[in-house]
Amino acid sequence: MNEIELLRDQLTTERQHARAVANVCAVVLQRPESSTALLAEFRQSCVDYLVCVLAWFEERDQRLGDLTRARFAPEDAARRALEDALARPGRSRETLERLAAAVAGTATTVGTPPSSWSEFAQYFNGVWSTRRDAVDALLAPNPRVSDWRAVSGIDADSILEERQLYARVGERLPPGVSLSGSDPGGEPTS
Repeated sequence: MNEIELLRDQLTTERQHARAVANVCAVVLQRPESSTALLAEFRQSCVDYLVCVLAWFEERDQRLGDLTRARFAPEDAARRALEDALARPGRSRETLERLAAAVAGTATTVGTPPSSWSEFAQYFNGVWSTRRDAVDALLAPNPRVSDWRAVSGIDADSILEERQLYARVGERLPPGVSLSGSDPGGEPTS
């Protein structure tokens, strides 16, 4: 496995883990009994994980935009395609705002009802993931290891941090709930 494949695998892992965390939150934290102290710890571990990973993806998009502007002329088709993908709705910053609204149980825009965890998960699985797919598809053919290193910002410390935060979520799961079997339309599995 070459270095680009390793970096891409870590990016995929982060996306899969973030999806699992978002989905399990949508199911577990919508329950009426979600105000217990144990669930508060679970919720905090989910928030910590999602904030970290979404911030990394926001930073990656910024570095990709900077790299694109430095490397390509404004009229270049590759630059326009990447800029268009980066300009789509679903930035990690927007997703973090929706996460904060779900945590607070507040409206994301004036005149809308309070946000819920299921609304956050739907946005994450829909708008955010669709945008990520578009950005990833445009980045995928890039053969430069230096670009992948610069854009991803992945190193041994970040891999370890991601694994620790994800493990913390798993350790705080309510009994009978699994990260691997949750989806926003169903019940968590054991």
